[in-house]
Amino acid sequence: MKILIDDNAGYCFGVVKAIGAAEAELAAESSLYCLGDIVHNSAEVERLRSQGLRVIDHRDLRGLRGHKVLIRAHGEPPATYREAERLGIRLIDATCPIVLALQGRIRRGYVEMAARGGQIVIFGRRGHAEVVGLVGQTDGSAIVVSSPDELDAIDPARPIRLYSQTTKSRDDYRRLIANIQALAPVDFVAYDTICNRMAGRTGELAAFARSVDVLLFVAGANSSNGHYLFEHCRAVQPRTYLIGGPAEVRPEWLSGAASVGISGATSTPRWLMEEVRDVLSSKC
Repeated sequence: MKILIDDNAGYCFGVVKAIGAAEAELAAESSLYCLGDIVHNSAEVERLRSQGLRVIDHRDLRGLRGHKVLIRAHGEPPATYREAERLGIRLIDATCPIVLALQGRIRRGYVEMAARGGQIVIFGRRGHAEVVGLVGQTDGSAIVVSSPDELDAIDPARPIRLYSQTTKSRDDYRRLIANIQALAPVDFVAYDTICNRMAGRTGELAAFARSVDVLLFVAGANSSNGHYLFEHCRAVQPRTYLIGGPAEVRPEWLSGAASVGISGATSTPRWLMEEVRDVLSSKC
């Protein structure tokens, strides 16, 4: 049986940057605090924890006066920076540059809309770390919609500025734009804020999924990007299975397969996909 790892799978630039920042700090210090999981993959979080990375939440900041804290690629709202400054915490800011630019765009849009009685609408998953940071740029006033059909909170009689979480589906975003346009808004501007790496990934991934008999998609249980890409794969390759790691592979999935592909989310480390390959190799 042929086993192939998707050459285009693995960390996006923002995650590489954040993990590199953590590893560089841990090489010089015995420990480092990280505000939330550095990546939505438990295996990678555990690897870095073994090197001294300690995951905290916002409530823990009060007890970390004078310490260093890493901000992960998802970014943080302005309130986090103010709190860190008040407490004398040194932040190592590993916010993805694409997310950072989007935060700035939303902040500028918010200033414009506040002066004109308008609305900031963000297409994203409520409670997701990136979305929390984006909403923070609007002092908590942004309307978050999670699906293209979620329009009830949007007032077409007031100006609308629409942005998307960087890892959302471009097709779903287009549908949301069309649905808002159908409301005949008085003043509506939608910005293209989906990461090009994410948008381009779907076509590459569909081609890879079609090229194998079975696809094992490796992603963390809480990875929004992972679940979206998994469903995209399954739409073109029904024999696609979502796993967190090699221990979850079931032999019956491979019955009659001449080729098995291994791919993953932008939060899936290459080494984890290689572990899946090695387990498959030992069983074939």
